[in-house]
Amino acid sequence: MGYAVVLGEALVDLLDTELDGERVYRQAIGGGPLNVAVGVARLGGAAQFVGSLGDDALGGRIRGFLTAADVGVAGAITVSAPTTLAVVTYAGPEPDFRFYGEPASYGLLGPDDLDLALLEGADVLYCGSIVLLQPGPLAAARRAWSLAPGLRVFDPNVRPRLLNGPAALDGLREVVAEFAAGAHVVKMSAADAVLLYPGEPVEGVAAYLRELGAATVVVTLGAAGAVLAAAGADPVRVPAPTVNAIDATGAGDSVMAALIADLLVDGEPESPSGWVERVAFALRVAGLVCESRGGATAMPTRAAVTDRFGG
Repeated sequence: MGYAVVLGEALVDLLDTELDGERVYRQAIGGGPLNVAVGVARLGGAAQFVGSLGDDALGGRIRGFLTAADVGVAGAITVSAPTTLAVVTYAGPEPDFRFYGEPASYGLLGPDDLDLALLEGADVLYCGSIVLLQPGPLAAARRAWSLAPGLRVFDPNVRPRLLNGPAALDGLREVVAEFAAGAHVVKMSAADAVLLYPGEPVEGVAAYLRELGAATVVVTLGAAGAVLAAAGADPVRVPAPTVNAIDATGAGDSVMAALIADLLVDGEPESPSGWVERVAFALRVAGLVCESRGGATAMPTRAAVTDRFGG
C-alpha cells in the first residue's frame, strides 16, 4: 500500500464553549486538510502533510501532533509568521469560522517549497480548502496537481468569511472548476454546493461537476447522508447511520479521509455499487466522529467503526 499526500492548511481552532458558567475558548489543532491527513492515518493509511506552519509554539504543537498521529511532515515547512487562529462559534447547523493572523501562517507555501520526490511517489494527492484562496499555495497546488502520478482528490471546503464579495466567489468557482476537471474524486458539503451554485439541487451540482471532468462526486448532506454521482449511473442518495451527534467538527473531513484510505487500500471501485459501499462506510466514519468532541482528535480507527456499526 502506498501513501497519500495531503496539501492544505493546519492551524489552531479556538472553539467557543462554556466552563463553570463562563464563556471560554477551547484550543484544538485543526484545519480541514490536517483533519483529513490524521483521519487517513487513523484508518490505516499512510499520509504525508504538505503545508506551511508558524514558527511559534503553536506551530511546534501542530508538527508534534501530526508526528504523534503517524502523519509524515517531511513536506511541511516552517515560516516566519504566528500560527493562524480560527475562532469557531455555533449559531446554526454549520459552525461559523473567523480567522485571525496576518499573514496567514497556512498561506505561505509556494510552488518552489514542494518536495517533488514526495509528490511523485504518492498514490493519492489531496488538494483543497482555504489555502486555495492564497496565491502561493494555489500555485503550489496547481504544480502538485500537474505532477501527481496517482489519484487526485479535491474538496473546496468553503469558508464564506474569507470571501470578500461576489468577485472572490466567482474566482473560487473558477478554481473549483479547474481542479474538478482533473479530479478522480470531488467531495463537497451541501453548504459548499449552495454557496457555489445557488438554486441548483445537490444532484444537479454533482452531475455538473462530473460533466466538468470529475470521475466521482460525493456531496455530503449531514444527517441525511450524501449524494453520490459515479460513472455509469445517475446520482443516488446514500443514507447516513443514525447517531447520537454531539459535535459535527471534522465530520466532512472524515468522509474525505475514509474515501482516501480506501483508495490507498483498494484503488477505485470498478462499479457504481462499489462506490455506494465506499460512501456508506465513509458516512459511518463521520457518524462516529459526530459522537465525539473535536475534529482531528475524534478521527476513529477501522476497529472502532466496526465496533460501533458492525462489519
